[in-house]
Amino acid sequence: MHDPEDESDRFTIDGQLFDSRLLLDIGHYRDPQRALVAARASGAEIISVSVRRNNLGQRSKEANLLDTLSPDEFMILPASSGCYTAEDAIECCRQARDLLQGQSLVQLEVLGDEQTLYPDISATLSAAQVLINEGFRLIVYCNDDPVIARRLEAMGAAALMPMGAPPDSRLTQYNPGNLRRLIDQACIPVLLGGISSASDAAQAMELGCDAVVINRAIAHAQEPVLMAQAMRFAVQAGRLGYLAD
Repeated sequence: MHDPEDESDRFTIDGQLFDSRLLLDIGHYRDPQRALVAARASGAEIISVSVRRNNLGQRSKEANLLDTLSPDEFMILPASSGCYTAEDAIECCRQARDLLQGQSLVQLEVLGDEQTLYPDISATLSAAQVLINEGFRLIVYCNDDPVIARRLEAMGAAALMPMGAPPDSRLTQYNPGNLRRLIDQACIPVLLGGISSASDAAQAMELGCDAVVINRAIAHAQEPVLMAQAMRFAVQAGRLGYLAD
């Protein structure tokens, strides 16, 4: 019988161990305090932060997000969210490294469509190669194409983050067969982004994802704290289902 406290089943990324397999993206909260409450309710230990949307110290006249979401409580994962070219994403990641005392682990996103937030794969591959050559460790936002996943892993990506559902769509866009093949072939963690519901989170974990990244499904819920708790339990249930099957 699987023991939920079993140290061997902790989530590992870039050599660091975590108890929670839920990463919280705080891009759509009204203010940092609401994000903090949701983060604690979700049990998340890793907080994905858009460098463009949030102040990590680059704007001296604004409140610093890190004064509320402290690196002493959470691992802060800077993301190039909102970047639509490889050049912008590269500069964003470089800025994040400067702001976070040389942290090399970043979430690379290069978007190709403003409405669906589909990734621009050619630009993503281009940016990833430059950043990996500069010593960055990348969690790469991508699609569920196993061929692209193999290329990113061969380049040296630290983890893959295939897209789940477009924002606020409540529609699961990934192909479960593709995602399962991607997971089976990958030797690095696979984190599904774009989770739209608790059932989506559970299914992703049952398929074998190492973790999920959740943003709007909690931030836009009528009861964000309740939804954060629902997501927390859904991730745990899905993981146990995967281990038990």
